[in-house]
Amino acid sequence: MLVQLAQCEFAIGKTQTVFEMNELETENYEKIYSEIEQSISNAYEEIASCKTELQQAKRIRRNRQEYDALAKVISQHPERQETLKQIEELDKELNSLTNTKESLFSKLELRQKQFHLLINTIHELQRMLDEDKTDSDAEPSSGAEGSSMDTS
Repeated sequence: MLVQLAQCEFAIGKTQTVFEMNELETENYEKIYSEIEQSISNAYEEIASCKTELQQAKRIRRNRQEYDALAKVISQHPERQETLKQIEELDKELNSLTNTKESLFSKLELRQKQFHLLINTIHELQRMLDEDKTDSDAEPSSGAEGSSMDTS
């Protein structure tokens, strides 16, 4: 009976030890579980932080690309001072051409007036010649004296 009692006490001690061991393992698992949950929450926070950094990096990259594109366009155009100088030269040339145009226009008007005067003079001379001819045809006897007078 003592042996059985010793065996029962041994079994109880063994069960007690296994129970304590199981409690320690449960505490250990709960501790590991809380650490894993903490790691997961840290990972979520880090992922969120990385997402915001990624968005910012994308925005910075897009801004740089736009800047580079604008810089290319700007570099293709001449500088402001050079452009202003070209505009000034073109204004001078425009003024010169305007003056030349006005000068040529006034010359053209003068030549038109002179040509008109020449045409009028030719018509007047033609009319006078026609009158002289009709007058000379009307006076046949004085035609010889009249023609010698016209030539002198």
